[in-house]
Amino acid sequence: MNTFQFIGAIELGLVYGFVAIGVYLSLRILDFPDLGVDGTFPLGAATCTALIVAGVHPLLATIAAVILGGLAGLVTAWLSTHLRFLNLLSGILVMTALYSVNLRIMGRPNIPLLGHDTAFELFFISLKEPLGILWRILPIFILILILAFALNRFLKTDIGLAIRATGNNARMARSQGIGDKAMIGLGLCIANSFVALGGAIFAQVIGLADITMGVGTLIYGLAAVIIGEAIVPIKKISHAIIACIIGAIFYKFVIAIALNAGQSFLLSSDLNLVTAMLVGIAMLLPNLKKAIWN
Repeated sequence: MNTFQFIGAIELGLVYGFVAIGVYLSLRILDFPDLGVDGTFPLGAATCTALIVAGVHPLLATIAAVILGGLAGLVTAWLSTHLRFLNLLSGILVMTALYSVNLRIMGRPNIPLLGHDTAFELFFISLKEPLGILWRILPIFILILILAFALNRFLKTDIGLAIRATGNNARMARSQGIGDKAMIGLGLCIANSFVALGGAIFAQVIGLADITMGVGTLIYGLAAVIIGEAIVPIKKISHAIIACIIGAIFYKFVIAIALNAGQSFLLSSDLNLVTAMLVGIAMLLPNLKKAIWN
């Protein structure tokens, strides 16, 4: 692995850290396996790139992507809580619908950002000379730390505790006067906002939005969460959020190493195979730890 690939793994790991946090919120906090993130990730990318190409300020385009991602999460929650659809089915329906929505937003299967300024060029180009190839990593790192800190504080507020209580035991939460439907909606809104933000930043990093870029997003996020939990001892909610970021970076590192070390027999098309193997190994780690220590 050369220096460029090393830096690229860190950069993409930080971007997918947003996805991992979103998946953690839905899967671990709310106990809601949300397959809709496979559509929310490209929704964020499609919205951001389409608006930038149309002449909208990149910051406003990114904010719009986050808002639409949150609305997609609300639709998933509404299907589950009001129409009584199964959680998995609600996510699948939203993911399927978002494929057409994303195509309608972009107007074609992909949109390049060549010749258009992104948020990096407008705000952080001054970092290019002193930091070299690291100039785009620093703003992403600062942003994810700020949002992780804000999320940690939010989950300790009354509303945040209500969301956590709903995910832990919805029936008990209702008996305590908590509106579990509203908490599920709010939780999925926040989770999908994080995923859409990751998609918007990813599109600006690679300079392209593509209709297929959301395939496997839930698996990527799940892999980051499981790997992070296997690496970082989880004692507080802040540890879990940090574990998501570390897991995303570690996951991208392992993927890059595996594809580079196995150039003679592994292809880029084997990415999902390597991901599945990593998730399986990560899920076995807790049991291996118990077997070793016991």
